[in-house]
Amino acid sequence: MRAVQFSEYGPPSVVRVAEVDAPHAGPGEIRVAVRASGVSPGETYIRSGTLRDVVPTTFPYRTGFDAAGVVDEVGDGVTGVGIGDEVFGMTDSAARGANADFAVLAAWAPKPAAWSWAEAGGAAGSVETATRVLDRLAVGAGHTVLVQGAAGGVGTIAVQLAVARGATVIGTASEHNHDFLRSLGAEPTTYGTGLVERIRALAPAGVDAVFDCAGGALPDLIAIAGDTARVVTIAPDFTAAAHGVHLSHGAPADDTGAAVGAPADPLALHGLAIAVTLAGEGRLRVPVAAAFPLAEAASAHELSESRHARGKIVLVS
Repeated sequence: MRAVQFSEYGPPSVVRVAEVDAPHAGPGEIRVAVRASGVSPGETYIRSGTLRDVVPTTFPYRTGFDAAGVVDEVGDGVTGVGIGDEVFGMTDSAARGANADFAVLAAWAPKPAAWSWAEAGGAAGSVETATRVLDRLAVGAGHTVLVQGAAGGVGTIAVQLAVARGATVIGTASEHNHDFLRSLGAEPTTYGTGLVERIRALAPAGVDAVFDCAGGALPDLIAIAGDTARVVTIAPDFTAAAHGVHLSHGAPADDTGAAVGAPADPLALHGLAIAVTLAGEGRLRVPVAAAFPLAEAASAHELSESRHARGKIVLVS
């Protein structure tokens, strides 16, 4: 089968599609014939070598954590799903390899009928991450939440999940994305100089929680929240610990931890079922910035690395 991988650190051009042996579902797993899979921004940092001192990498490195497809193999002990079912989900975090013709999923849910294959293929990782952080911040009805970097793959999902919980959401993004954020239920503003003052004008009663998807502004975000415990970041900002801010990740324990100042958080896999319900009610969509054929994975990495994509970047088979 075809699989996306890279065998050295470098620019997007080091990403290749290789012929590899197909994986098989083990106990508690399923295998899918992949219709679409997500491109992980975190993996672009790994590929570039930015994280070489933090994330141990063995080459070749197979890419992709989330995928959607048709079940074609069911492992021992698996119930409630069968051959031919359409699902979306995530690989084991240590295994990866979702950017391929076939992928083994360790967690999954039925593909919502309202979602295209491209939307479903890029959903699981963003849903899990957004749910994990919103849970840690205990976001609920009546709260005001700031999502920093709200127009990206995780940010767009975080906005909608927070709104579904009954929260008021303020989202930062470039001005050309403001109408888009309004369509998701957020009050938009720009990031950068003057952020603290802009947020105080929009939320004079204060902000209950800050979800940082972008990085680079922790002092301002702490000032807005008034308490480091009310700020969580998912950006690869390794100054987070020095600021007293929790960096949330779900990477395997042997990949990160001491180097970033934070152990892995438990995965919020229950978010997948919540997403299915919300999608069925028309309250959760997965904005797709671009869909590339598997063979153009390098171009997908290039777009992801620009940090200007609105929503999720996916590879389609």
